[in-house]
Amino acid sequence: MHRLLEILICVIAGMLLMPFFVLACGAVLVLLGRPLFFSQVRAGRNGVPFRLVKLRSMHSSRDAQGALLPDAARQTRITALIRRLRLDELPQLALILRGRMALVGPRPLLPETIAAFGEAGRRRGRLRPGLTGWAQVSGNTLLADREKLQLDLWYVHHRSARLDLRILGETIGVALGGERRRPRRLAAAARWLQAQQPGLGLGCGQEVPA
Repeated sequence: MHRLLEILICVIAGMLLMPFFVLACGAVLVLLGRPLFFSQVRAGRNGVPFRLVKLRSMHSSRDAQGALLPDAARQTRITALIRRLRLDELPQLALILRGRMALVGPRPLLPETIAAFGEAGRRRGRLRPGLTGWAQVSGNTLLADREKLQLDLWYVHHRSARLDLRILGETIGVALGGERRRPRRLAAAARWLQAQQPGLGLGCGQEVPA
């Protein structure tokens, strides 16, 4: 996608969604308290680290052994809705304007996760990480890590302005209608990798954060 178009979409989306983001911030402040935001170092283009910022949507409750409870157990109904509508991701619009992220691309992962992917991780990291991507509109949390990686690699090779606009449109549909697996896309990505990149390692030994 052309950079000027990306900036224009980013600015318009930010203006339109700002009232909803303010409401989401108020809900998080009441339900979870401070801090309002969550930040974490993620791998950017070519592995260069940057700090990702999200609206916090989970509390930090732990079990008797001191381990964090599963994600679903640390959300309220309201914060789960905030996550489904992707309102928690809106602070990343600022990162897009700064050129650290893109509207569309593979989601930014932890540096150690990218390292565990080996050559596949390096190829995946050729693009700026995105606010949304092919994997996110093809199943997202319903997919295994290997499936997400296959979809990301397929996107890196096939990306185009037309595909990016399609992904943006489908992202709205997913936010409003919920996630569902796309078996045909998964099969197409797997076939392409087998035919074009048969020697590419796809080790996924680490859990991939959202």
